[in-house]
Amino acid sequence: MRQVQRSLQLETRGKGLYDISAQVQKLIADSGIVSGLCTLFIQHTSASLLIQENADVEVQRDLERWFTRLVVDGDAIFRHTDEGPDDMTAHVRSALTQTSIGVPVIEGRAALGTWQAVYVWEHRLAPHTRRVLLTLIGD
Repeated sequence: MRQVQRSLQLETRGKGLYDISAQVQKLIADSGIVSGLCTLFIQHTSASLLIQENADVEVQRDLERWFTRLVVDGDAIFRHTDEGPDDMTAHVRSALTQTSIGVPVIEGRAALGTWQAVYVWEHRLAPHTRRVLLTLIGD
């Protein structure tokens, strides 16, 4: 059994879902691991990771609209606004979603379903640089 660690960096343009599946697949393929587990971890408290449908962009838009209704930017309940009215909102969104996910590796590829993709979900309004760590364990 081997273990390989890699990272990928993503420049976001603000709120939304960013498909990182191709980068993840490339890092897995380059690792030489054929069978095992890929764990992804985002090193931020205002963005998260998500496995979601990649066929209809309205799924992503609906998720964003639902979260906008659930956690409102500038809500008076929030006191932590050091970086603007979306600061605490982004932290809440991150707390309600995931900062780490695991994906099986089969035949040297992430075993995603037909309509699945791995996304970084940016919760801030402004562009940010996001870093995702991958740990691969397997043969």
